[in-house]
Amino acid sequence: MPQIPEKIHELTVGQLSARSGAAVSALHFYESKGLISSRRTSGNQRRYSRDALRRVAFVRAAQRVGIPLATIRQALAELPEERTPTREDWARLSQTWRAELDVRIQQLARLRDHLTDCIGCGCLSLDTCVLSNPDDAFGERMTGSRLLPGRPRTREEGARAPKERPRQGCAD
Repeated sequence: MPQIPEKIHELTVGQLSARSGAAVSALHFYESKGLISSRRTSGNQRRYSRDALRRVAFVRAAQRVGIPLATIRQALAELPEERTPTREDWARLSQTWRAELDVRIQQLARLRDHLTDCIGCGCLSLDTCVLSNPDDAFGERMTGSRLLPGRPRTREEGARAPKERPRQGCAD
C-alpha cells in the first residue's frame, strides 16, 4: 500500500483508491450519493481530504454487513463533515443496525426453508406458493404466483382451458 506523506492533506482520486482499496468508479459513485465529498482544483480535478479514507472504510464495512447505502448516508449525515467516523460512532450505529439485520436474517431463513417447495413446483404458480404468496394472502381470491393489477377474473374466465387462460405472472 503506497504511503502518503503526512504533509499532504489532500488526496487525488487515484491515491484514495489505492489507499482504500475501492475502485475509482466506486469513489465517484460514493461521492454522487453524498457519502464522501471532494473539492475541485482549478484544473477541475478532485481532491479529497484525508478523512475520506476513514469514511470510505466506514462505508465499505457497513456494505459488507448488508447495510443499504441510503442508511449509510443517513448515518454519515449525522456526523460533522470535518469529523471522521470513530470507533464509538461505529459501535452506536452497529447497535441500531443490528435489529434491522436480525429481521432480514429471519426473512432470509424463512425464504431458504421454503425454497425447495417452490423449486419443486417449477412454474411458481401453485395455489399456495409460499414464496410468491406468503401466508396464502390471496389464495381465496385467485391462483397464481402473483396478482397483476386489474379486475379479478370471473368464474367463466377461470373455467377456460389452460392455453386460453390469461397469464397470471407465471415464470417460465
